[in-house]
Amino acid sequence: MNTAIAPKKLRLTTSAMIASIAAEGQRVKAAPFGKALVELAESRPEIVGMTADLAKYTDLHLFAQAYPDRFYQMGMAEQLLMAAAGGMAKVGLVPFATTYAVFGTRRAYDFIHQVIAEENLNVKICCALPGLTTGYGPSHQATEDIAMMRGIPGLTIVDPCDALDLEQAVPQIAAHKGPVYMRLARGNVPLVLDEYDYKFELGKAKLIRDGEDVLVISSGFMTMRALEVAETLRADNIGVAVLHCPTIKPLDEAAIVEAVKYKHRLVVVAENHSVIGGLGESVASALLRHRVQPAGFQMAGLPDAFLDAGALPTLHDRYGISRDALAARIKGWLG
Repeated sequence: MNTAIAPKKLRLTTSAMIASIAAEGQRVKAAPFGKALVELAESRPEIVGMTADLAKYTDLHLFAQAYPDRFYQMGMAEQLLMAAAGGMAKVGLVPFATTYAVFGTRRAYDFIHQVIAEENLNVKICCALPGLTTGYGPSHQATEDIAMMRGIPGLTIVDPCDALDLEQAVPQIAAHKGPVYMRLARGNVPLVLDEYDYKFELGKAKLIRDGEDVLVISSGFMTMRALEVAETLRADNIGVAVLHCPTIKPLDEAAIVEAVKYKHRLVVVAENHSVIGGLGESVASALLRHRVQPAGFQMAGLPDAFLDAGALPTLHDRYGISRDALAARIKGWLG
């Protein structure tokens, strides 16, 4: 499986250089996105790789090494990146355009909206550093990217949990006809879901584990956190179910309703994103429209604020999305 173990790291309190979400001793896979794209492109000659001066930091450098004639370095010009990707899609290519999430959304939003989405072009936008996965403060923390992208008609949004999710998502978003925005974990990415007989399916939520007291509905690495919390709370005889929603739009409302309906348990939506406009509000809307009422409902996301800079372990504790912080929040909500 070509996995490794995350190295021991010091728990600093201020340095933003701690940027890995892998815990000490956790199994990881290196560059799952880049490797999956290289493998897929061998049989899909229409796939091209594009980036805005960030190939190394989105793992697209592996594609550039394997297919130099199909790689396009656009420089620090995200609007140009999206416009050119749309043009390539118009002539039958399938561009994978990579950059950081803040740049791909906030800087290039109108170009995605008008050039790519309005014409339903086959562009796959894959953006690193989503949510609180960097300590470099609001300029680099894409805590509102899902809220922004949910507003674009016809755009599919994917938020994978781990290396397995990512490498299985790549061929499926390539096969999907239309634009896709995928949040991207890069470098040494945790490997979690292979222990749960899990397979990624575009547009589908999956119940990873069941439990009687709490249902955590989650996306991205917060599904990993939810599984960790489920093990932690088991010692307190609290049963935690985890429903993983890697596709944010279109949301698998049927699976969510089925998981909540007829079961008297607290529902917690955990996401690496602002509580404004993300998965939590999507789930709440779905439950309200389907007239399904859980025993309780809480959102364990990031606050509606500009977040601090610092080391990720410190920030995840501060904003309630670390394992210990999430476990404490759930116990508090249960009373």
